[in-house]
Amino acid sequence: MEYVSTRGGAGVVDFEGALFSGYAPDGGLFMPQHIPSLDGDTLRRWSRLSYRELVKELCSLFITAELVPRSTLNDLIDRAFSRFRHKDVVHLSRLKDGLNVLELWHGVTYAFKDLSLSCTGQFLQYFLEKKQKHVTILVGTSGDTGSSAIESVRGQKNMDIFVLLPKGFCTQIQELQMTTVIEDNVHVFAAHGNSDEIDEPIKELFADVDFAGKYNLMSLNSVNWSRIMVQIAHHFYAYFQCAPSLDTTPLPMVEIVVPTGGGGNITAGCIAQKMGLPIRLVAVVNSNDIIHRTVQHGDFSLSESVKATLASAMDIQEPYNMERILWLLSGSDSHLTKTLMERFSLSKSLKLPEDLHRKLSETLHSCSASDEDIVRAMQRCWKENCYPLCPHSAVAAHYHYLQTDRACLRQKSSCFSFLFSTPRCCLAPASAAKFQDALLRAGLVPQLPPKITALMAMETRSTPLEQGQDWTQTLREWIKATAQRR
Repeated sequence: MEYVSTRGGAGVVDFEGALFSGYAPDGGLFMPQHIPSLDGDTLRRWSRLSYRELVKELCSLFITAELVPRSTLNDLIDRAFSRFRHKDVVHLSRLKDGLNVLELWHGVTYAFKDLSLSCTGQFLQYFLEKKQKHVTILVGTSGDTGSSAIESVRGQKNMDIFVLLPKGFCTQIQELQMTTVIEDNVHVFAAHGNSDEIDEPIKELFADVDFAGKYNLMSLNSVNWSRIMVQIAHHFYAYFQCAPSLDTTPLPMVEIVVPTGGGGNITAGCIAQKMGLPIRLVAVVNSNDIIHRTVQHGDFSLSESVKATLASAMDIQEPYNMERILWLLSGSDSHLTKTLMERFSLSKSLKLPEDLHRKLSETLHSCSASDEDIVRAMQRCWKENCYPLCPHSAVAAHYHYLQTDRACLRQKSSCFSFLFSTPRCCLAPASAAKFQDALLRAGLVPQLPPKITALMAMETRSTPLEQGQDWTQTLREWIKATAQRR
């Protein structure tokens, strides 16, 4: 298994090369040169596997045994999931009227990113120990990525991590999960800007090839292929949990509803679909609706500004993983992908070619939710199930309620046959406990786990980045100084 850049200007690399690169040298993103195809017999066999075993099987398709022996790969993944609170790692809650919620948040930071980043941290450590190397990790976070990335590498002597968070755009708990980690290799910066603005200095440092090479820069955002790879398992597990029976030919369809910000999880779904998993994908977004507009109208263009919403981790205007999806749907056409992304980079506005838009709208469906929609979904889910949703999960539940309500209007006498004809699974990216303000706005009482309550009394450490300050230069100086102290 080899990897190529979506823009076609970088050489072929193996998994290790893709893992340590983040962005490809030509500015593109790494993708497998070939997507494995699974037949019905394989899917039926996999349907009996646990989530943990599914991750192992999927990773073994994308990481050669020559690079990481299968027994070692299994050990790394077991170690990655050893800190998860649920025995099954993830859990499906079956709620009223066909609302299936796949809880992806049983890791250390109560967010789905713990799943992929805990594995990625183990893969990194394996290669770094083997080659006695050191890396510098740069992460921009809109909410949960930063804390999950920190937890995956904290205390490691061969990694330094620099995290930029958008001050005021994260919840208090999200911010504390980053700023309370007092470790020599953890460096947190509170930037007075939005999620897209904090990505700019990171892109500039990666674009400085000499600097990036000298300090071994890499990213743990979902630009990193390793994260996408692990997230493919979410879709397989959701399918196997919700499909009524795999004894039929063709296999039954399951609809998977994916809360979408940077687009990593929905990209993983597109790859799972390409591998042969019979799923119907729905990308659900908040008021920052660029992916929704792209799916519906082919309009991949920025709005005037990022809107602050209750689903703060999805407050993103430039979903960089859209590049992977366009490459995939264009038949791996790197020339077209490069042309489109360079055009978008210059004008921040792009109309997709008609054929590409048609393929996108056939692959994905989409929906957007306002803050009012999010609150109503949280309230309804609690009223009907006594089940608290985080605001991101509520975006998915909003779509579910829209569909069931419309079905019942069409089938006034009996809507239940429609409700259960195509099973639906909503991915839940985070625990409601992390979003007290949203719960209070919905009139619900937050129930905080002791580990989250303890954050309030802990020492914090972060470095401010002010508007007007040269953030790129500040980061550059910190990275240099940190390297000199080693």
